[in-house]
Amino acid sequence: MGIGNILKRLQDIMRNDEGVNGDAQRLEQIVWILFLKVYDAKETQWEFDDEEYVSVIPEELRWRNWAVDKKDGKALTGEELLNFINNELFPRLKNLDIDADTPIKKAIVKYTFTDINNYMKNGILLRQVINIIDEIKFTNPNERHEFNEIYETMLKELQSAGNAGEFYTPRPVTNFMVNMIKPKLGEKIADFACGTGGFLTSALDYLKEQVKTAEDLNLYNDSIYGVEMKSLPYLLCITNLLLHDIDNPKVEHRNSFDRNIKDYSEDEKYDVVLMNPPYGGNLLKEYLINFPSNLRGSETADLFIALIMYRLKSFGRAAVILPDGFLFGTDNTKINIKTKLLKEFNLHTIIRLPSSVFAPYTSITTNILFFDKSMPTSEIWFYRLDMPEGYKNFSKTKPIKNEHFKEVSEWWDNRKEIIDEKQNEESTTTYKSKCYSVKEIIENGYNLDLCGYPHEEEIILEPKELIAKYQKERAKLNAEIDKILEEVSKLLEED
Repeated sequence: MGIGNILKRLQDIMRNDEGVNGDAQRLEQIVWILFLKVYDAKETQWEFDDEEYVSVIPEELRWRNWAVDKKDGKALTGEELLNFINNELFPRLKNLDIDADTPIKKAIVKYTFTDINNYMKNGILLRQVINIIDEIKFTNPNERHEFNEIYETMLKELQSAGNAGEFYTPRPVTNFMVNMIKPKLGEKIADFACGTGGFLTSALDYLKEQVKTAEDLNLYNDSIYGVEMKSLPYLLCITNLLLHDIDNPKVEHRNSFDRNIKDYSEDEKYDVVLMNPPYGGNLLKEYLINFPSNLRGSETADLFIALIMYRLKSFGRAAVILPDGFLFGTDNTKINIKTKLLKEFNLHTIIRLPSSVFAPYTSITTNILFFDKSMPTSEIWFYRLDMPEGYKNFSKTKPIKNEHFKEVSEWWDNRKEIIDEKQNEESTTTYKSKCYSVKEIIENGYNLDLCGYPHEEEIILEPKELIAKYQKERAKLNAEIDKILEEVSKLLEED
């Protein structure tokens, strides 16, 4: 069948159901149904490969035994379907009997449904949604490939779905980071706030080219690890990995900060870490005790950098997206984290990203930090990724694309200083790309806000964007004031 318009068909049906409000709920509704369909297709394959395979799902709750409409008038629909899903299917899947010995591919069913809900209130419309999803034949390679592209479209929809947008990083960004890190088959790759699994699937796509033998395939299947605290992105991520033929997705549904970061063993450290951690948010005090006192900050992005530093193997590599506030911040925690990062790790490259990369979810300006655990930092290269010609901002209709990273990818292996074509008002030299020694960085108070964007004509922004801009400017000003006050305090002490 032609499945290119499947997402539109499903959304059109659900818009008529009074129980579903907004894109995020629509996507969650689609994906829990889709998960059961995909899982049933995987079980068909597992049963073929292993005659002794037994499903963790009770027989009467398996997709094939209640969801498939055989056109004989016996398919559940209306109130009967709603009663089955709300009072049988969900309660029993949430309470499946699993333990430490349960294989991951079975345990994920319970983990997936722990915090997921059925929002639809019209059983007839729900039957229509189920029938459309059941039309997809995941055993057909062509339909499977086409649906993978549709699933990616579903994930993109999250960017405009309110707070749900935080779970999705544009694919060109994840692809660029993976291409620069160059993961190798046999390496363990992690994302401790994996959202919908974008970094993990980009890494898998990169590794797939290296698979030549059955042994390679085993390494490929065992290459990725993720942690996701929130239920919707966890569900999206598990389904995403099943669609990428990862039968045992090693993704934990928990808070990454729920253990003391000093307690991780060598086996719990990784060769590669790829992340876009959540910004802002304050952490509960009960989790802060899991960090050394000098690294306990109020921002989650800072804490994730601390976590990464403790979970990266010797000679391991990391690429992490962080907001501007980390670069210019001078509070004690940020200075302590940057000090540790420069002394114990090789922070070799910082790529400055345009503010609208994550639009419309956020206009916060972000950066990609590339570092490894090979030696202390001696120098840091900065490169500013400017808006492509003809673009004022990235948007839903004009998103960032793979080709927008072509210039920086070429620069990566042949680094050189690049002077700004337009100089500032004082006519001092400014740079699009430049290398700074660690000595210069330290002497400048660990300020990493270098090769930034030149000031241009004021653009009238939307209210939310304007507030975000003022918040950034206020944070920067506060950081400068703190630095001056600290210097004055030192002078007073000397007196």
